[in-house]
Amino acid sequence: MIPILFYIISILVIVIDQLSKYLIRAQLTAGETIEIWDGVLNFTLYFNSGAAFGLFEGYGRLFVPVAIFVTTISIYLLNKGYLKGKMIQIGVALFVGGAIGNAVDRTLFNEVTDFIDFSYNSGILNLADYALNFGFILILIDTFIIEPIKKRKKKDQE
Repeated sequence: MIPILFYIISILVIVIDQLSKYLIRAQLTAGETIEIWDGVLNFTLYFNSGAAFGLFEGYGRLFVPVAIFVTTISIYLLNKGYLKGKMIQIGVALFVGGAIGNAVDRTLFNEVTDFIDFSYNSGILNLADYALNFGFILILIDTFIIEPIKKRKKKDQE
């Protein structure tokens, strides 16, 4: 059975991420800010040629092969049946979509377009970054909470 949910979520993340970045680049110049929610959320256009928090500045393209590798391994594991359950599939789909979304930027522009600027957070991120983070959290929840519970229930039933 084709894990359609995985592919739908991954593609949606990539499309929405790229569309949002395109719209922001069309409306703002680098460093320019639009207030969205007073004291909470601004859209500030920032270009990051490195990784998270500006690490590895200028070496962003090195993360493109990493994104390809993660995507390839994820699809392999999914098709082999190792990623069972909606939670893990959604988490991996979000992670893959976010990785590819940022890889597209790195490939086309040699930098990632960031714009989501919460006042309580020190970093400026994009939708791909949030998909990566949320996907990672879901993967952790599935791996360290849900799967052990399933195994314990299965063992108790034996």
